[in-house]
Amino acid sequence: MRAPLRWLREHTDLSADVSAEQVAAALVRVGLEEEGLHRADVTGPIVVGQVLSALPEPQKNGKTISWCQVDVGTEVKGIVCGAPNVAAGHQVVVALAGAVLPGGFEIAARRTYGHVSDGMICSARELGLGEDHEGIIVLARPGLVARPGDDAAELLGLGEATVEVNVTPDRGYCFSLRGIAREYALSTGGSFTDPVGPDLAVPAPDDAGHPVRLADEAPVRGRQGCDRYVARSVRGVDASATSPYWMQRVLQQCGMRPISLAVDVTNYVMLATGQPLHAFDLDRLAGPVVVRRARDGERLTTLDGVDRALHAEDLLITDEAPDGTSRVLAIAGVMGGASSEVTPATTNLLVESAHFDAVTVARSARRHKLSTEAGRRYERGVDTDLADRAAELAVRLLVDVGDERVAAQPIRMAADLPARLVGVDYTDAQVDDALRAVGCDVVRDGAELVVTAASWRPDLVEGADLVEEVARVVGYDTIGSVLPVAPSGRGLTRGQHLRRSAARALAEHGLVEVLSYPFVAPSRHDDLGLPVDDPRRTALRLVNPISDEQPLLRTSLLATLVDVARRNLSRGVRDLALFEIGRVYRPAGDLAAVAALPRAVRPSDAELAALEAGVPPQPRRVAVLLAGQRERAGWWGPGRAVDWTDAVGAAQALAQALGVRLGVEADDHAPWHPGRCARLTLPDGTLAGHAGELHPRVVATLELPARTCVAELDLDALVAAAPAQVPAASLSTHPVALRDVALVVDDAVPAVRVEAALRDGGGPLLESVRLFDEYVGEQVGAGRRSLAYRLTLRADDRTLTGDEAEAVREAALASAAEVGAVLRAT
Repeated sequence: MRAPLRWLREHTDLSADVSAEQVAAALVRVGLEEEGLHRADVTGPIVVGQVLSALPEPQKNGKTISWCQVDVGTEVKGIVCGAPNVAAGHQVVVALAGAVLPGGFEIAARRTYGHVSDGMICSARELGLGEDHEGIIVLARPGLVARPGDDAAELLGLGEATVEVNVTPDRGYCFSLRGIAREYALSTGGSFTDPVGPDLAVPAPDDAGHPVRLADEAPVRGRQGCDRYVARSVRGVDASATSPYWMQRVLQQCGMRPISLAVDVTNYVMLATGQPLHAFDLDRLAGPVVVRRARDGERLTTLDGVDRALHAEDLLITDEAPDGTSRVLAIAGVMGGASSEVTPATTNLLVESAHFDAVTVARSARRHKLSTEAGRRYERGVDTDLADRAAELAVRLLVDVGDERVAAQPIRMAADLPARLVGVDYTDAQVDDALRAVGCDVVRDGAELVVTAASWRPDLVEGADLVEEVARVVGYDTIGSVLPVAPSGRGLTRGQHLRRSAARALAEHGLVEVLSYPFVAPSRHDDLGLPVDDPRRTALRLVNPISDEQPLLRTSLLATLVDVARRNLSRGVRDLALFEIGRVYRPAGDLAAVAALPRAVRPSDAELAALEAGVPPQPRRVAVLLAGQRERAGWWGPGRAVDWTDAVGAAQALAQALGVRLGVEADDHAPWHPGRCARLTLPDGTLAGHAGELHPRVVATLELPARTCVAELDLDALVAAAPAQVPAASLSTHPVALRDVALVVDDAVPAVRVEAALRDGGGPLLESVRLFDEYVGEQVGAGRRSLAYRLTLRADDRTLTGDEAEAVREAALASAAEVGAVLRAT
């Protein structure tokens, strides 16, 4: 159990000059075991930062980092952050270069994930404030007013110490700050102020409360599982709101993670008094609370998401509907159930404060392998005369803190912010009058304004909101039209650069980029001739589609690109060369159901994770469509119609721009023509896409020009396969040596495999390989063909000798032999 010295000072006569070591020694004198002393071992600059932007960047290792621009008061720092909860607008704790965190971790500007990270955005564990490492500390909390550059160490009390003691089974009352404070007072002979002493007035029970019935008909060892149960109703509370910072600080120092107002209050009271509490959603209860033993066949899904078979000895908290049916709400003293848990929509609470039998709770905890903070306290014994006072303290905190939360928090804004954001030199009087006109209270504090918004303006939460009000009230017509100067920034991400390179390559190849809506009709899969078991037929159906005729999200870009082509054809365009880069939606298996997210509050990490689990994979694809004439007729010649090689050529041009070599081999894949379809693969054999001519039936169904050719590639796969840098081709002034080879292979061996083998064998002296002829006939035999390649050999530093050229040729032939290619006899 951890006890913050600041909290002990509030309830004992512990003076500020007494060290943590002296407090620990005093507790040891009365029989408690010292487990450790905890303080944030932090030195150097630790400041408040304002996240201006947070750009997520997926990495090859599956991790996603965020490249953040953070205002630290004196300047804006670029910082890499791996936490999932970092977002623009957050106030965070930043360790700047020169700071030293617990464990001797020195902060310096370091290059990581392709950026120079000039500092570190910290989590609670990294600052030694607790064990929470699921995300960074976000300072936007009630009761905390901070500005970029403020000393975060002082703000967070990083110099405060916490004493940790080991609570033995016979000293269960020390599983609370109340108990440790009492022991310290006993050791020093000083005074002790009980946070739930006799001065805490508790209202008498009445019929207006929620009904409760104790019905333990099978006590363990003759002891009733519950001999006291206090239920207090609290209405009109935003249970999911953020608790005040002082409460969160105590929870963190005691090793617990702040979650929400309802959870934090019950945890705080438990830590303060040793009395476990549980909060139910009052509106989800069907009737009276009944405390009884489990019945045969009963089950409960606990808050950790596990469906548990209940045992006859388990003591349960249940509700009883008017028709007599009973529903399990919780395993008493161990863990609550999902059916009555507090949600973001909860406004009415039932606070449970009870005295449960230690043996009953211990057996249930071990039977279900559940070790909880509540269970550990009940197992060691809880004050039998505390339930009503602990519940009263929780109710008062919920009401008082709720009022504190509802009260408007002052907004600190730089006095020149309206002028800087809007570009108009507003006078102080104009700003003050405009804000007061919309109900705000305005106080000037040097170079800042401290603004308290009216209760009826909950939308005013930050400086930018106030600036908008100033601009609106003074008048939009006073704002001049001035083109802002583009600031220098961090530039595009690697993925953005590569995707733009892909689009530029296709545009330079003579194609025009288009953008289509991702909605398709169910019949589109039939139009494309997809097989019945094709995974592309598995599509997501929108709940509220723009058009009832197109309720599905596309699973391929071609499904919507053909609509763009048809629209252009209907306008008289006959020669088409189109491409589109966009996402497709490919659900894999059953997606988790996603509950509606709460409004006006940031969703919890669990809610965001559930949302992510319900989102299907959305890979980026690039699609090409060619129709009509590829080369127009004119005085220069007759022109040339599009054929399947043009679609393959466009795909290869795109890949070449990214520095990726594509393998090409025949394939049969809808909606392509089975004899004019190329399978495109990456060097490691991964499928990159397909290109070729559309199947004639698909062309006829979609009313496209004859011999329309298309390609679709996985752009994410191409970007992932792209080298970090595409080396510039070396230019040699030495002459080339040409060698032609004719190789006989089985029909099943793709030409691309033979070419790859020749390149591997030829080594760096083999500059290029080009297939210039194919022969099929009696001379090579049935089921075989002859492929003729021209090998271009050249060295960067010399003219190759005949022997050197022959050696390269022989090495290339030896490599080709490994794929079954033999030199054709002349």
